[in-house]
Amino acid sequence: MVGRPKAKLSVSSEDRATLLRWTGRRKTAQALALRSRIILRCASGLPNMAVAQELGVTDQTVCKWRGRFVKKGVAGLLDEPRSGVPRKITDDQVEAMIVKTLESTPRDSTHWSTRSMATATGLSRATVGRIWKAFGLQPHRTETFKLSTDPQLIEKVRDIVGLYLNPPERALVLCADEKSQIQALDRTQPILPMRPGQAERRTHDYRRHGTTSLFAALDVASGKVIGELHRRHRSTEFRKFPGSHRGGGLSRSRGASDSGQLRDA
Repeated sequence: MVGRPKAKLSVSSEDRATLLRWTGRRKTAQALALRSRIILRCASGLPNMAVAQELGVTDQTVCKWRGRFVKKGVAGLLDEPRSGVPRKITDDQVEAMIVKTLESTPRDSTHWSTRSMATATGLSRATVGRIWKAFGLQPHRTETFKLSTDPQLIEKVRDIVGLYLNPPERALVLCADEKSQIQALDRTQPILPMRPGQAERRTHDYRRHGTTSLFAALDVASGKVIGELHRRHRSTEFRKFPGSHRGGGLSRSRGASDSGQLRDA
């Protein structure tokens, strides 16, 4: 069977530069970048089915954007205008603001705000907020992450997770961690309590109360907290701690054990 003949697709050098710019920028809107890749692959002579399979889309998607490009050029790849009052902000202005948000920072700050972006682009703060919301941008928010450099990380994670998911028969599983140091300090004079028109006051100097090591464990079966104080903080004391409470909860259930140290800095 022979399908319908496809309309001839020709991409000028100017249009090709625009499509490459849309696909080459690191943080362009992904929908527009995908449409640009579809046109570039179709222009290279690949059939629609091969383009769809390569880019992970349907044949209908390739046909739709191929037809839009044949009729309207690169403008056909943009979202069609919706009903309502005509927009006063052009696509070029929106694109310039998005690029500025993603690929630059203000001179006197770590991130853009609606006020600083409005000043830099000449748009109103409300317009900047609407565009950021439409593109899911929140410059004021940051998140942290950590990448482990341990070459045996995967093996260790599998061992620990496997121990919890499928522990050996009659096994005791303890989760241990060491808390940060805490200074055991006290003020040289009693604290003066807060009064109307006067904040709580305390002396600027303090008295150290020495160093001690606290070993604590939680019996998850009963909710009981077991604790001991030791003068030193070594593996000897740590091994002695669960052994001294055998039969009191640590030997009959899987619990969580914490070892923390109280000391002056």
